[in-house]
Amino acid sequence: MFADRARIIIKSGNGGNGHISFRREKYVPNGGPDGGDGGKGGDVIFVVDEGLNTLTDFRHKHKFAAQNGEEGGKRNCHGKNGEDIIVKVPLGTVIKDAASEKVIADMSADNRRQIVLMGGRGGKGNMHYATPTMQAPKYAQPGKEGIELEVILELKVIADVGLVGFPNVGKSTLLSRVTNANPKIANYHFTTIDPNLGVVDLDEGKGFVMADIPGLIEGAAEGVGLGHQFLRHIERTKVIIHLIDVAGTEGRDPLEDFDIINKELEKYNSDILNKPQIVAANKIDAIYDTECDPVKRLTETLEEKGVKVYPISAVTGKGIKELLYAVYETLKKLGDEPVVFEQEYFPELHRFEEEPYSVEYNEEDGVFVVEGPKIEKMLGYTNLESEKGFVFFQRFLKENGILDELKELGIEEGDTVRMYSLEFDYYE
Repeated sequence: MFADRARIIIKSGNGGNGHISFRREKYVPNGGPDGGDGGKGGDVIFVVDEGLNTLTDFRHKHKFAAQNGEEGGKRNCHGKNGEDIIVKVPLGTVIKDAASEKVIADMSADNRRQIVLMGGRGGKGNMHYATPTMQAPKYAQPGKEGIELEVILELKVIADVGLVGFPNVGKSTLLSRVTNANPKIANYHFTTIDPNLGVVDLDEGKGFVMADIPGLIEGAAEGVGLGHQFLRHIERTKVIIHLIDVAGTEGRDPLEDFDIINKELEKYNSDILNKPQIVAANKIDAIYDTECDPVKRLTETLEEKGVKVYPISAVTGKGIKELLYAVYETLKKLGDEPVVFEQEYFPELHRFEEEPYSVEYNEEDGVFVVEGPKIEKMLGYTNLESEKGFVFFQRFLKENGILDELKELGIEEGDTVRMYSLEFDYYE
């Protein structure tokens, strides 16, 4: 069976301890300290593997740990760095923190390789702690611990267009007719249990990728049936084709079907309803009641809400060309940018969670002073010259409430903030 969700534990390597030793040679009996630095712990790196299309491999292995750095040695020898661990995932995999379900990384678009957890830094050897007053330091810095984190992997199909609707409304039939996909089709509910992808080729090189999202039912947003497994795939698509059995061959009312499915989409993620939605009124070949025109009723009701309706028959092909070109024109207006989930959770931030800090105003210098072990460790970890490091720094200030505390102290734009050797002007 298609596996599109997995829960695993990842751990970066601990940094190696700094070494304590003293130079001892034949003619230098009382040499100075020569303990080397410890090696850096290995990183946890996620890489896209084009040969994978499911998360099945993670059913058998649940923990992935990078190697620890080695301790430093005598004669200023640097400890060996720990080896990184490479975790291979399919394109479209979203990595989330298991506790908060916030996004750590989205392995799609151009993001084919990302360090998710950085290894701990190696500790400094005792050679770094010699001073004129303490020439034989018997202290070396311990290595920094790595980070262990439980994460959820979710595979969200990468398609421009998602087909949604009740089971047995003809999604698989439509997909097989208009694309190169070959889904299994039969006349029972939940026939499709895996998302199917296909490429729609139109004239003059035009086209798009379409995904058949397995049939939804009422209660899907609460996980009834396989609801959650299906709904997550819609998040990546740009346009939704809502397929409705306009002939009511299953004994349901087409308008009720439309409302029920949209309520399920809204319950799961209200942002989905902001995507353009086009209704395909399918099975017009099965309408035998000439007195009541269900297509007209559906069209008049939905187009009042701004939803365009295209009558089609996935079996005979009638109306499909008009539907596909309408979808293509809608996609053109949206542009080529893929749907990528922004990072919401930074594991490094939580490395300093329990450490104290203080925020004060120094009247003598006229600056706001932020300091404490939490701040010192964060600055030692962060490269503020890089764009990623600067974004991390801004998020650190916000998520730890430091910006709120500065505002409570009356900080204004242009005021100076000091964090040890770092000084910067405050701006909203």
